[in-house]
Amino acid sequence: MLVRSIEQLKKVSIRLAEKLRPNDTIFLEGEIGSGKTTLCRYLINHLQKKNKLPITNVPSPTFNIVYEYFLKNTKVMHYDLYRINNVNELKNLDLPNDNKKEIKIIEWPNLLKKKFNNKIEIKIKFGKKTTERVVNIKGHGKLKEFNINEI
Repeated sequence: MLVRSIEQLKKVSIRLAEKLRPNDTIFLEGEIGSGKTTLCRYLINHLQKKNKLPITNVPSPTFNIVYEYFLKNTKVMHYDLYRINNVNELKNLDLPNDNKKEIKIIEWPNLLKKKFNNKIEIKIKFGKKTTERVVNIKGHGKLKEFNINEI
């Protein structure tokens, strides 16, 4: 899918947010600056708004590695594994885990060896124009039927 504007990326994020349930996972891949954290920000802020919670700042977790966002009955865990050097460092993050009350968003998931059954893989690439992104979304498990054309 070609995303031509930040407003269209917001619509993609909201559609994703509406599909997510506890114990779902998003794998998010893309070059630095391609829009991964922006997509997360819109997604998390939509979930906060939907749960009638204050809208918070959603920064990139590159340096902190993980941020938690509490919803009413669910927690969103936003990971950025860019600075993780080996699989042993993941143990400190409690990744992978099967917490049934969490939605996980994982940027740079390539070090993860565990299979996540219910996940959406998102790959973002720069488009031909500076404002464009090519976004590929593929669902697995119960999210297999997720259709990008619904957005």
